[in-house]
Amino acid sequence: MNYWIQHRLKCLEEAFNAKYCRFLEDTIGIVARQFKAGNKLLICGNGGSAADAQHIAAEFVGRFQLHRKGLPAIALGTNPATLTAWSNDYEFETVFARQVEAFAQPGDILWGISTSGKSANVVRAMEMAKDLGLLTIGMSGNNGGMLKDLTDYPLFVSEYHTPYIQEIHLISYHRICEEVEAQLFAKAGLEAQIAV
Repeated sequence: MNYWIQHRLKCLEEAFNAKYCRFLEDTIGIVARQFKAGNKLLICGNGGSAADAQHIAAEFVGRFQLHRKGLPAIALGTNPATLTAWSNDYEFETVFARQVEAFAQPGDILWGISTSGKSANVVRAMEMAKDLGLLTIGMSGNNGGMLKDLTDYPLFVSEYHTPYIQEIHLISYHRICEEVEAQLFAKAGLEAQIAV
């Protein structure tokens, strides 16, 4: 057990190198700026990454640590009627792209999550986002895979083992949620603490 823990800690330390941490800070900056400007965040992924998309959206719409107003974040995998109707009548490959087309406005962000970097529906959503002039965040293992050329703010790791990639993703988006919230609402959080 101790060997396993040490191995996991080593993998995390390697993943969070100086370059990746710079990209993380850049991502925090753009999410905070676009929220402040009144834009929204769309997030998509499959399987565990769909759950991550929902988790991220919940942290922004609800709260991470501070009591504050909600932020406009939408996980695109949460409407079964849309997912099944579009997939049945057209194709699953464009199920996220269609929602990007429906919901996105200039200045919005699409955050695509794919541990492999080659999920076709995430790639197509990122392509649609680029066509519409959205900002894009790509979160992937495998050094980005097919998301590499579609991403303005890359959060790519060299890891190839899916559970390890997901662990890095979780820590990364928790940091983003925490810092974006702090940048936008630190004063409100301080006032709330003083009031208590």
